[in-house]
Amino acid sequence: MAGSTPGERTGPVDARGPDHGTSPRPARGPADPGEQGSGQGAELLDELRAAIGKYVVLPSDEALTAVTLWVAATHIQPALQHAPRLAVVGPTKGCGKSRVLDVLHETVHQPMMTVNTSPAVVFRVIDKNPPTLLVDEADTIFGPKAGDKEDLRGLLNAGHQRNRPARRISGPEHKPTAYPTFAMAALAGIGDLPDTIMDRAVVLRMQKRKPGQKVAQFRSRHSVPELNALRDRLAAWLTPLRGTAGRMVPTMPVHDRAADTWEPLVIVADLADGHWPASARAACVAMTRFEAAQDEQTNLKTRLLRDIHRVFEARGNPEALSSLDLVTTLLQDPDAPWAEHGTNGLNAYHLGRMLWDFDIRPANYRFDQGRQAKGYARNRFLDSWARHCPDLTEAAPTPARRTVQGKPAATPAGSLPVRPPGVPVGPKHGR
Repeated sequence: MAGSTPGERTGPVDARGPDHGTSPRPARGPADPGEQGSGQGAELLDELRAAIGKYVVLPSDEALTAVTLWVAATHIQPALQHAPRLAVVGPTKGCGKSRVLDVLHETVHQPMMTVNTSPAVVFRVIDKNPPTLLVDEADTIFGPKAGDKEDLRGLLNAGHQRNRPARRISGPEHKPTAYPTFAMAALAGIGDLPDTIMDRAVVLRMQKRKPGQKVAQFRSRHSVPELNALRDRLAAWLTPLRGTAGRMVPTMPVHDRAADTWEPLVIVADLADGHWPASARAACVAMTRFEAAQDEQTNLKTRLLRDIHRVFEARGNPEALSSLDLVTTLLQDPDAPWAEHGTNGLNAYHLGRMLWDFDIRPANYRFDQGRQAKGYARNRFLDSWARHCPDLTEAAPTPARRTVQGKPAATPAGSLPVRPPGVPVGPKHGR
């Protein structure tokens, strides 16, 4: 895995169980054999892992281990202090995100699939024995046009930790009512979810299958009974162990919020014993390190978007800038990291690679005095600025166009032509 774990994320953690106000109990490792019920926990998790891997191709062995433990942890939710999210994200359609939710739906505790569910419904179904929320098309909840989904967004953020109720005025007497929000949730969508969700989640970064990678066809007639049988066996094993799970404070290889998120998975692994305690901690370290590296790269790309916004603004918001002018201006900022980027500093190739993930591409434009060069149109950045830098929403307006004898002047070189409503607007490409 790429990257390294920040220093603050490593080392053991003292975590509290769901009982508030009590002193932390001594850290412990795998559960005693007598506390495992049937003693078949490790074998059952092995079967579940194989069943999940039968229907989906996950990014790594560690990811498959993590999903297996996350599914099992849903069956001890009432004993947990934190409800980790499972973020199933991918760059495009067809990466298997929805198939992951199909498998989860048949194996987790009390699934509740939500695509366009009213927040009021979700508020009312969460209780002391909460369902497991499965949210498909989660990118529609967190996009810049999400609008009336703010209540659902707040619920998903608050529900990661116990005792974070949502208060609403309800009933004929209009009394303030506290609705519990604590529930485990899996969210699938295109692109990264907001940092507040990703930071509370075990993250699966899905990719399309390679030509040689095969999975079994998911057919309700055969697949659902098989997975439901595993679900019932998980419940029979783990439900009697909820009290034991609530008293456990396992030794964690990470710290802070990463420990909060992964602790339920490690508790299940310690209850199962066998190879699972070591496998769970190895997956925890590998996946949190990878996400730390992703965070660092994402933050750099967000910085690039902001700095490009600043360059356009300083130039009076022209409708296009050449790649050379953009790179030269970025390199002139002594406080920016671009002079040290790569071997010899940021160049046009690096710029194009970093903007590729935002679906921003260079093209040929004509600039002043008929000069033709590769460059970027400002309107191509608007969507990414709205999504990743919402505080920059709507930049300074484009300078007003001059008129000559009552008619608009010719389109400035490098700018976007005016088109009728409904016709896509794009830069004037050079031949």
